[in-house]
Amino acid sequence: MDPWLKLEGIVRRFGANEALAGVDLTLGQDEMLLVLGPTGAGKTTLLRTIAGLERPDAGRIEMGGEEVTDWLPAARDVAFVFQQFALYPDWSVRRNLEFPLRAPGRQLPQIEIDERIDWAAGLLRIENLLDRPAAKLSGGEMQRVAIGRAIVRRPRLFLLDEPLTNLDAKLRESLRVEITLLRQVLHIPMIYVTHDQTEALSMGDRVAVLAEGCILQEGTPEDIYRRPVSPMVARQLGQPVINIIAVRREERGWINSAGVQLMPAGQGAGEMLLGIRPEDIATEGGQVPGLIRVVEDAGAVWILLVDWASEAIHIITPKGRHFAPGGEVHPLIDTRRAIFWPR
Repeated sequence: MDPWLKLEGIVRRFGANEALAGVDLTLGQDEMLLVLGPTGAGKTTLLRTIAGLERPDAGRIEMGGEEVTDWLPAARDVAFVFQQFALYPDWSVRRNLEFPLRAPGRQLPQIEIDERIDWAAGLLRIENLLDRPAAKLSGGEMQRVAIGRAIVRRPRLFLLDEPLTNLDAKLRESLRVEITLLRQVLHIPMIYVTHDQTEALSMGDRVAVLAEGCILQEGTPEDIYRRPVSPMVARQLGQPVINIIAVRREERGWINSAGVQLMPAGQGAGEMLLGIRPEDIATEGGQVPGLIRVVEDAGAVWILLVDWASEAIHIITPKGRHFAPGGEVHPLIDTRRAIFWPR
């Protein structure tokens, strides 16, 4: 099936800075794409370019089979939800929700406006807030209203620019679930940009990793997490960050820079970078001892920082055993989970 949204070779420059460097991206008609990247990766510029708020210096944009590269923002019928709630503080929630429906040219009858407001308020569970001034809302309530203001329009495409960044952790978790469920009800394509790996892994049908204006990899969250194409991609997902060790293959196995064999010989050859997630290292079973430096209590698991074979590695292990700084473990890498990249 042809993608509903297609970006081909999108370039956007600001003086000497190339914020988008030839981005190719697709989005299905009923798909949620998470764009993951650090601050400065070009995430907001990407959304603004799709919405028509920025004009690309090169490339083309298609929506629904039509080229829209030169279309004005209003003609694209895109709803944008920002980090900042951007509500009119002295207006009631109802009036804030009505605002996009009363835009020039819409001319919707009052009965339809009321129906849309009631529909959106019901979906977002804000019916009891409709007569309250926006200034009297909590942060989570404000963001629900901001999302409601977008969905009452019933646009062709949703763009969400780190909408949960300014909320506390518990509220972010709740709204992550709500946005995911909302997308399943609306069946409208969404692009959601974030620097939060939890959002990327839990919310998206697909993830695109963006860095320095380039898409480094696209795929399902599982693909990106388990089969990253580079160390830069691998570091974007996982907490603690993936262990990356310079190794070389010798007859007896994979050897690190200290000359210690870390695992048996297998895939790959020559000098490589070995990536292994902290949860894929057992605390016992290996031949080389490691010294525990730090023990973090992460609820259901321990996170250990271990000096091992002249390397500092993280290990995630269940709480069936007690660990303490200064203790000894014998790390064993799960060879089935090892990832290799050229140096």
